[in-house]
Amino acid sequence: MTTPSNPFLEPSPLPYRLPLFGLVRTEHYREAIVAGMAEQRAEVEAIAADPTAPTFENTLVALERSGSLLRRVLPVFENASSSDANEAIDALDAELAPRLSAHRDAIRLDPRLFARIDALHEARDQLGLEPDQAYLLERVHREAVLAGAALGAEDRARLAALNERLSSLTTAFQQHLLADTNDLALHLTDEAELAGLDGGARSAAREAARSRGLPGWLITLVLPTGQPALASLERPDVRDRLFAASRARGCRGGAHDTRSTLLEIVRLRAERARLLGFADHASAITAGETAGAPGPVAALLAKLAAPAMRNVAREQAELAARAARNEEREPTASDWARLTEQVRAERHHLDLRDIRPYLELDRVLERGVFHAATLLYGLRFEERPELVGHHPDARIFEVFEEDGRPVGLYLLDAYTRDSKRGGAWMSSLVEQSDLDGTLPVVVNNLNIPKPAADEPTLLTFDETETLFHEFGHALHGLLARVRYPSQAGTNVYRDFVEFPSQVNELWMLRPEILEGYAVHHRTGEQMPQHLVDRLVAARGFNAGFGTAEYLAAAALDQAWHRLTPHDEVDDVAAFEREALAAAGLDHPLVPPRYSSTYFAHVFAGGYDAGYYSYVWSEVPGADAVEWFEEHGGATRENGERFRRMLLEPGGSVDPLEAYRAFRGRDADVGALLRSRGLVE
Repeated sequence: MTTPSNPFLEPSPLPYRLPLFGLVRTEHYREAIVAGMAEQRAEVEAIAADPTAPTFENTLVALERSGSLLRRVLPVFENASSSDANEAIDALDAELAPRLSAHRDAIRLDPRLFARIDALHEARDQLGLEPDQAYLLERVHREAVLAGAALGAEDRARLAALNERLSSLTTAFQQHLLADTNDLALHLTDEAELAGLDGGARSAAREAARSRGLPGWLITLVLPTGQPALASLERPDVRDRLFAASRARGCRGGAHDTRSTLLEIVRLRAERARLLGFADHASAITAGETAGAPGPVAALLAKLAAPAMRNVAREQAELAARAARNEEREPTASDWARLTEQVRAERHHLDLRDIRPYLELDRVLERGVFHAATLLYGLRFEERPELVGHHPDARIFEVFEEDGRPVGLYLLDAYTRDSKRGGAWMSSLVEQSDLDGTLPVVVNNLNIPKPAADEPTLLTFDETETLFHEFGHALHGLLARVRYPSQAGTNVYRDFVEFPSQVNELWMLRPEILEGYAVHHRTGEQMPQHLVDRLVAARGFNAGFGTAEYLAAAALDQAWHRLTPHDEVDDVAAFEREALAAAGLDHPLVPPRYSSTYFAHVFAGGYDAGYYSYVWSEVPGADAVEWFEEHGGATRENGERFRRMLLEPGGSVDPLEAYRAFRGRDADVGALLRSRGLVE
């Protein structure tokens, strides 16, 4: 039974169908999701049981129209469970995850529905389809086959059971990790232990402690291994404690240990891959991506690993020399970030702490991120404070074309909190679709420490880069102009989805953008040119470490997912050591960006066997950056070409063909090597 008061049951009356967040209660999610599943099952049953011959309209378009209630409620619930969870939300997530998995399988594994899709695919050359329709049919058929729709009844039943169990396990992994991450935050009560932290970092730590009712200061943990405070903290014992806390997530024993969960996930994924006819999970996943198979992925990782480790060796030698001059201990992994900043300051006369006063959040957003989108795409942004977001910290902006036509809504939820999972991401709350008559509503979630109410939010260099990166995803969602909802925005191959965001990072240091936002938050003075020059000159500094820690995580992901159902693993740490050694990426001072027990991307975040996607899509990303540089940078002409050929099509075209049309050739991996400083 449903109640009329449930705000999800009808399309929202708010602008752009922004969800009615002010009316949403936790019980509404369950009610609307259950009703939505029933509604879509009835719609799909009508399609599958249709006695008339399959047509594109009565099968593919009908499928695209189905599930409208679920499309209204699920993105909102998923955003709540990741950005503002509580016990009730967590319990509901755990309850619904297997039910939603069973619901999806009931549709994609329905043999009657697949028979209709398969018949259309067989006759595709005679259907007279337009390009986006032909691509939709091709991709729907391919994904159905890879999902197991062509299997026999017994195998389909086993597959559905595996999917249901895996959905429960990945939900459990995320919840355990968030709880352990919160528990391991470093609580400090002696102000002397904060030596090296600037005023903004101290204010955020004080606020984090206050929010938990604790005295002193609390340094909360971000998702990667490397914690930002390690670059500043002066006392080695405090750095060691913070680094140990980061590395301990998920492997301390007790209720929130993630090791048994991840081992079961790996085993069941391997079994599922074998059921689908693949050697391993990595093969099953890459078959549905632009990579096509694990071999090309391994080749790219290997191509980058050797030069990255050569750079690491040079960087380590510099750090050791610096430590010796400081009469400090032989460098450890917890010392790398701080010593790196000292070497950067010595070589480039640049201390990244000196630029924080010039990186105030509001100005970076409005005069940096938004300004770049105006220069390139003619977009205009207007804050709508009267609209209510999913959390009091969420800000809402209406986006317009240069001529005033509406584009969509952009939400920014910038601050970290105990109820938000780590990392930074973009989500679509409402997807653009001509079929549904909708314009996009997208949200960026970040995890910036929140200072006291009377203090400005000053960003680090990395946080500024992350904001530009995530806004690239937001642009992909905002600027999509497609017919069918399944092709909207970021609904592209996973190993291409990072491409627009990597290109958007380019604008952070472009002079025409930087001069607008790099202004001292108190004096209003422009960032001095000598700081700008040093920042640009140091752009590739420490690239060996940055590349190696990423590659180590990507190799680890591939190693876990190249296991077969017969491979026995019971020691997570030992497997990790062996996998990194085999990849040539085992270095005591350069741990993986994410170790297995807190690798949320692959054990809870949908990047399983796909963490390689970042560097894979960085190949065209770096190549496109060079194209912009060659053609004059952030001009409207360049932006329009990029928008029209690569952002607006969303998932309605083959991304490699689209890039080839944009560039006039395939992407050159040399651009990636140059951008990461991996060329001798």
